[in-house]
Amino acid sequence: MKQTSPLLLSLFLITRLSFGQTELTGLVVDATTSRPVPFVSVALYRSTDSVAVTGALSDSVGVFRIAQVTPGPYQLKTFFIGYKPQIVSVTPKRGQITNLGTIFIEPSKNQLNEVVVTEQRADLTVKADRQTYRAAQFGSAVGGTATDLLRNLPGISINAEGEVTQRGANGFLVLLNGKPVQANLGTLLNQLPANTIESIEVITTPSARYDPDGKAGIIAITTKSGADLGLSVLVNMQAGLPSLNTFGNTRNPVRYGTDVTLSYRTNHWDWTFSTAYLRSDLAGRREGDVYTILDNRFTRFPSVGERSFDRYTFTNRLAVSFTPNKSNVWTGGLYYGYRTEDRIADLIYNNRTTDRQTGLLISQIRYFNANLVRKRGQFFTANLDYTHTFANKATLSTSVLYEYDYLDGFTRNLNVRQTDIGDTLQYTLTNTDRPIGNVRANLDASWPLAGGRLEAGYQYRSQQDNGNYQYLNQNGRGAPLLIVDAFTGQARINNQIHSLYSQYTRKSKTWEYTAGLRFESAERQVNIQPQGQIIPLTLNNLFPSLNVVYRPKDVWQFRLGYSRRVQRTSNLALNPLPEREHSETLEQGDPALLPEFVDLSELGLTRTIGRSTLQATVYHQNVQNIVNRVNSVFADTILNRLYTNAGRAQRLGIELATDLTITKRWKLYVGGTVYRSVIAGQLFQNSVVFNNQAWAYSVNANTTVQPSATWVLQANLNYLSQRITAQGEDSRFFVPNLSIKKSFVQNRLAVMFQWQNIGLGWFSSNEQRITTRGRDFYTTTNYIQERDILLFNISYSLRQRSKPAKLPTNEFGEKEF
Repeated sequence: MKQTSPLLLSLFLITRLSFGQTELTGLVVDATTSRPVPFVSVALYRSTDSVAVTGALSDSVGVFRIAQVTPGPYQLKTFFIGYKPQIVSVTPKRGQITNLGTIFIEPSKNQLNEVVVTEQRADLTVKADRQTYRAAQFGSAVGGTATDLLRNLPGISINAEGEVTQRGANGFLVLLNGKPVQANLGTLLNQLPANTIESIEVITTPSARYDPDGKAGIIAITTKSGADLGLSVLVNMQAGLPSLNTFGNTRNPVRYGTDVTLSYRTNHWDWTFSTAYLRSDLAGRREGDVYTILDNRFTRFPSVGERSFDRYTFTNRLAVSFTPNKSNVWTGGLYYGYRTEDRIADLIYNNRTTDRQTGLLISQIRYFNANLVRKRGQFFTANLDYTHTFANKATLSTSVLYEYDYLDGFTRNLNVRQTDIGDTLQYTLTNTDRPIGNVRANLDASWPLAGGRLEAGYQYRSQQDNGNYQYLNQNGRGAPLLIVDAFTGQARINNQIHSLYSQYTRKSKTWEYTAGLRFESAERQVNIQPQGQIIPLTLNNLFPSLNVVYRPKDVWQFRLGYSRRVQRTSNLALNPLPEREHSETLEQGDPALLPEFVDLSELGLTRTIGRSTLQATVYHQNVQNIVNRVNSVFADTILNRLYTNAGRAQRLGIELATDLTITKRWKLYVGGTVYRSVIAGQLFQNSVVFNNQAWAYSVNANTTVQPSATWVLQANLNYLSQRITAQGEDSRFFVPNLSIKKSFVQNRLAVMFQWQNIGLGWFSSNEQRITTRGRDFYTTTNYIQERDILLFNISYSLRQRSKPAKLPTNEFGEKEF
């Protein structure tokens, strides 16, 4: 891009001076971390009588600008929660721009855990480019994972299978403490203890400096760290009471966990170590009904039985920050995670095949299906970052990340005659072995320009997935277990991405805008052996973004946003080698799948009334090459489930949210969205044309009552209506929860009782039906997961940390898990 010449810049400054413009500008920086502090209040007081005359907010990179200042002596004072006020004497001269340089603000040394707070803080903070939700307000999630926190946010929904959607769209870019994470969102959320999270931010029209990944936008998670020197400790333990309803499952679910965060800080060093273990089993039941039409045969095979989960998660994170001086910051991190998940589905099938013309019975059999899917993953990540800040407030930063993951597992599918379990009808075994290597490198720069800030950068990403897949089959008792060559092989998937971006941001008292453009060159190659399939894909794309904010008054904010995004296909969806996922399902990917491209647009307003916030946003999503899993008939009792580009999806809706402080001790938070969804396209080489349209909505409500300084009662409800798919619909899904918390020892010790997935024997909570249909098949499955889960949590904090810690996480592997 063209650079501003020194001559033009000089003419610009001379013109400004000739008109007598008097301004103050500066950069606000954390004195201990040397990082810019955004959205700091800066006020200007006359030295003669201490009257406040004007002020401003620092922008997203810590820079503030106060225009049209009358010459004379002033006191400039900073205000920001968690920091000491800083006072600077200044005497601006007429017609000059006075640069105060870097203003360092120090974190407050007050021991916050010794102060009893009886009033409630705001759940929702609306900033220039994001909505921030304070995690501590959603107490019913303590002891659980980030998934339990996310359920409370407006427009966010999580279905029975753990899929996260925003305004009806799935697929997010995840930022963990500002760093992009390519892990599958559901997997990442289930590995982050809720107790370690400070806040969650939702960015629905991200700017160009962010990776364009994630068709639904960005979810940014900030973990807790500290602002004080010395040692801080945070410990949390959880234990589940015996299940009230196990649906007659073979094993009773087990639930317990613990997480510990240790932090030590000096003037130059900051060390944070976090370790967590979580056992989170879940009982469940599955009720299904399927029929197929193949030639002259009509086959129906309803099923019923257990569908439960055994889950083990163990994670360790180490983050180190070194600040030798105020201009240089080094940060590094190590991450190791291990996760195992068993999905048990033990079902009774009743198969019946009849002649379509005569109605006569052709065959009938009743059998038991034992199905076990085991997924294991080990994740190793190391990263190193460096940032240098120049005297003119320009910054130069670089980061490198390396990751190695090892995913393996198997699917066992055994059909035996119900009256004789020793009589094997069919047995299939699928083994998976996938080492994955990843590299990411970034170079970013920013500098002040013409009253705003210009940013630019380059990014390189590389991923190599070497998957080995083996399919074995045994037909009948005594038959050998043989490898099926057509379903066995290697899938070598290589991804290379180069990207460049630039964006410009400028802010005044009433206006703020950010405009940017990102160019990306991506190459993908899928190599399937020994079948000899090599499928290359090269894509060059532009990703523009624009955000405009107008604040006519302090209590009003209007926002217009646009962002183009991409949802990259997971490697699992590219693998064409089939897997026998269930007795009735054979699942495979498509190596020619195209990424989904989406245009996100929105127009919103925010109104602040005292300590309450009202928000409304009208939005539109346009998704090209939308990926769906669709079914076709493979055999009489087997459906072939295939990932495919199904066409185009559009959603037009409105999102509403309110954070109401009803009384000093009672808060109510309600958020939700209503949208019109349209999915249209062709399936199976244009042999099936569809155009599905429907309304959908979701509601998240949370209320908190604080009867005294040490007691907190909280209840929440998450409701998701029925939604359409390319071949059918997913039913409504809702989950109510309740928690009671008691604090001791000046709020350092807390005991909480949680009642999750409240059912009371008559609510059909935590239950969802998924239905698909075609010309020659119909399938519907009702997933009923455990209700009325009772948990106890104990948390203890010693000088609990309250500022973000850059804890590392896994970059790619957990997405594939």
